[in-house]
Amino acid sequence: MKNTTKKIMSLMLSTGVAVGMLAGSTVFVQAEEQELTKITFCLDWTPNTNHTGIYAAQALGYYEEAGLEVEIVQPPENGAVLMCAAGQAQFAVDAQDTLAASLALDDPLGITAVAAMVQHNTSGIISRAGEGIDKPAGLTGKTYSTWESPIELAILENLVNADGGDFSQVELIPNDITDEPAALAAHQTDAIWVFEGWGRVTADIEGVDVDYFNFRDINSVFDYYTPVLIANNEFLEESPEIAKAFVAATAKGYEYAAENPKEAADMLIAGDNTGSLGGSEELVYKSQEYLSSKYVDDAKSWGVIDPARWDGFYGWLYENELCAKDLIGVGYTNDFLPE
Repeated sequence: MKNTTKKIMSLMLSTGVAVGMLAGSTVFVQAEEQELTKITFCLDWTPNTNHTGIYAAQALGYYEEAGLEVEIVQPPENGAVLMCAAGQAQFAVDAQDTLAASLALDDPLGITAVAAMVQHNTSGIISRAGEGIDKPAGLTGKTYSTWESPIELAILENLVNADGGDFSQVELIPNDITDEPAALAAHQTDAIWVFEGWGRVTADIEGVDVDYFNFRDINSVFDYYTPVLIANNEFLEESPEIAKAFVAATAKGYEYAAENPKEAADMLIAGDNTGSLGGSEELVYKSQEYLSSKYVDDAKSWGVIDPARWDGFYGWLYENELCAKDLIGVGYTNDFLPE
């Protein structure tokens, strides 16, 4: 096609034929295809409904329309954050709580959160129904499966003690659980931290009767951003327009997923090249139905990070000596979101 076009142009120029209006129709000469800019995007985990907007943007051609060729990759052993900071990926997924450690280093990692992928914290504690753990104080004297993260445990201590319980009486056991409802049903543990759109939905599908409470409903300071879209700082500085194009195309993907949960879920399943979603179609559809309303929620548009909420959580970390630096005002920007 390109050779034919060049021959036509050459013939037109050699004969002095002008391009114009002929018989009421406009004659267009097709330009050479635009070369796409390659972007590497690193997930934080295997594909799930937190990521649906990415897969929708890919499937619907939003990235290509923006002049981008996006490769979605799995995180290496040392994690998506380090991959992004090293420039091996321009964008990645993380969460505000885990991002704090990277930002509080003596030499902070060169990454910035550029969008909230889900507007509010949808995590909380799941337990067997009717055993009194429908509120934080109920954890007293019960077993809790922990990742042994200082921030995780400090959040729980705050919630339990503020509710009149005694966190020192909570028995902490290692969290090596892959199926939370099944572990509860088997009495391997009494309580687990889950994301409602995945863990609680799984319980409904498996027929396990559970109680659940959300952190943000009890203490608004824990309504931090999880997950977030992060970017490499050097890339943001050197290629701001490309970064904006990627974020805008991603926003369109999430907006589509918010309006079309079933179709977007199909795109996620089709785009998963890890095989991890195979046989879990019902979970994906029900999770997507729940989470699609959470992408934008009460924000004016997808991706907006509220400075007061971001700073409120980081201020709490610093006040409780969970962070070596005061990170208020650090680590995020709304400058790359669509206007």
